[in-house]
Amino acid sequence: MPVLPKPQLEKLKPCYHGGPNYAEFKKLGISPDAVMDFSVSSNPYPAPVELKEALSSLVIDRYPDSESAELKEYLAGRLSLKPENLIIGSGSMEVIRLVAGAYFGVGDTVLILKPTFGEYELAVEVAGADIIEQWADEESGFKFDLDLTCRIIKKHQPKAVFICNPNNPTGVYLSKADIEKVLNVCTDTLLVLDEAYIAFAEDCWKSADLLDSDNLIVIRSMTKDCALAGLRLGYGMASAEIIANLKKICPPWNVNAAAQKAGLVCLRHPSYLAESEKKIKASKEYLMQGFIRLGFSVFPSETNFFLLKVRSAADFRSAFLKYGLMVRDCTSFGLPQYVRIAPRTQSECEHLLEVSVELKSKSEIYPA
Repeated sequence: MPVLPKPQLEKLKPCYHGGPNYAEFKKLGISPDAVMDFSVSSNPYPAPVELKEALSSLVIDRYPDSESAELKEYLAGRLSLKPENLIIGSGSMEVIRLVAGAYFGVGDTVLILKPTFGEYELAVEVAGADIIEQWADEESGFKFDLDLTCRIIKKHQPKAVFICNPNNPTGVYLSKADIEKVLNVCTDTLLVLDEAYIAFAEDCWKSADLLDSDNLIVIRSMTKDCALAGLRLGYGMASAEIIANLKKICPPWNVNAAAQKAGLVCLRHPSYLAESEKKIKASKEYLMQGFIRLGFSVFPSETNFFLLKVRSAADFRSAFLKYGLMVRDCTSFGLPQYVRIAPRTQSECEHLLEVSVELKSKSEIYPA
């Protein structure tokens, strides 16, 4: 008789991310190198030229620094934190899993503000905890009712609350006062603030200012802003006690040497991101206005991507993929009439709109 896994694994479903599906490309006869991916919400511009040189001298015949000490110390200086307030992860997703592994268990409840990133739910379920959901709707512009959030926390006393800020996929960005409002009722609740897309937010506030709280962890990705998705790099900021708890279950050598070196190079070239942001902002506005002219409803966003309302997200994605263009079907977020689009270079954005005009003229895509 086979040995069974722990009971909570029976109900688990893989978290859909919408990234490149190479089997799908092969079936359609599309070369992966030819695909323009507007579904991935990361910097479309290549990392600083110094990165290639740095990686060419990489030593791969010994283990990487298990503490990512050089990267951590440099990052701490940039954030005005101490190294003990930071943990470096193999992408922000690893830090999410570490939080779940260190703090959640059978009998716990966790509040997730939705629609949002699906990995929160999967991490909670793997840990055996139960989920409470709070949904924002289209009528509110996908803005969360934080008074309701506070009432739910007071009533259920969840072990944690997950808030993505700016939110994925809606792009809604909560103010410092909004987060403080929630944090003030988290007396026995851990607030997990995911800022994976903060580098692209306008007029962003410093979440590190709130780290005096014993019940807050801020999670960030470096794969989005530094175009390092193939290397996986992220980090968490929290009190020394929270970080120490996460390190207890963090695998040794969790961040490879290439990712550590790449992170340092990008941090030492802040002008790279600043220059990228200007071009991304212009291309985003170009795409939004283009789709509005085609009759689509575009939802405003305070980060680098935006939502487009369509008749069928699955059909919309399929129509574009035949042209080697990928957009993010948001059905997995619970939004089957929305696609998420992130700008690429200006010429690629122009191509996307050209194909959009052609597909609409052929009645292959429709506004909702």
